[in-house]
Amino acid sequence: MDISRAEQRILHLLAQGGRIEKYRDETNDLQVECYNRDGWLFPQLDLILFRKLKRKRAIASRNSGPYRITKRGLKLVRSQFDNQ
Repeated sequence: MDISRAEQRILHLLAQGGRIEKYRDETNDLQVECYNRDGWLFPQLDLILFRKLKRKRAIASRNSGPYRITKRGLKLVRSQFDNQ
């Protein structure tokens, strides 16, 4: 299964130890934020991309924690030298 370039970027970030957190803002709208392993915010994740990754089962949340990459997500991501 092919994934888009934007999905590839997010999965690379998560494979290196990043996380996705979702929350509701003051107007009760669902918001998502992606952080790399150093805690920096990655601004290019939106709700549509989050739902695509979740539908492909590339990310999952355990025990109401932040979303992280799954084994299936690791298989989908193309390997590169900097992915540990």
